[in-house]
Order: sequence, then structure tokens, then C-alpha cells
Amino acid sequence: MSFGIKPLGSRVVIKRAVAEEKTASGIILASQAKEQPQTAEVVAVGPGTEDEKIEVAVGDKVIFAQFAGTEVKYDGETYIIISQRDILAIID
Repeated sequence: MSFGIKPLGSRVVIKRAVAEEKTASGIILASQAKEQPQTAEVVAVGPGTEDEKIEVAVGDKVIFAQFAGTEVKYDGETYIIISQRDILAIID
């Protein structure tokens, strides 16, 4: 699959998971009250560097550091370009 953003070095492009609309007890949240999830899907990966090999692949579900990366808009979607170091875990 060809994606229009090609990250450099050990950077990764992720798409954040959708924020929950309701709490567990069924209360509907206003858009300001929604907590941004720290989970995302990897949509593109850079080639890595000699010092840092890429450990994630396109399609992986990951948990990332809360304030990491740079948000960008592309083709009407919002993505985050993040250093692989800011990815904390891969979700099985």
C-alpha cells in the first residue's frame, strides 16, 4: 500500500485511535471532555538508521508517549509523525 507520507530515519507515522464517545457507565462525553487515547496504528515507517533499527511494522497497534510527535494533516486525516523511541509498546 502506498502512503503519501514517507518518514525519514527512525521516524514512524501513526494514526491515533478514535476517542471514546461514552464512559463505561454510559455517560456521553462532550468533545472537550474526551481523553485522547495513547494508542495508534502504524501507517508508515522510515528505513531506520545504523544506530537504531526499526522494530515496528505497518499495521502494528502501538502505545506511545503522551506528548510525543508532531501532528500533521494529510488528505483530510490527522496523523502523528513520531520518533520510534517514543513508542512504548506494541499491542498484541
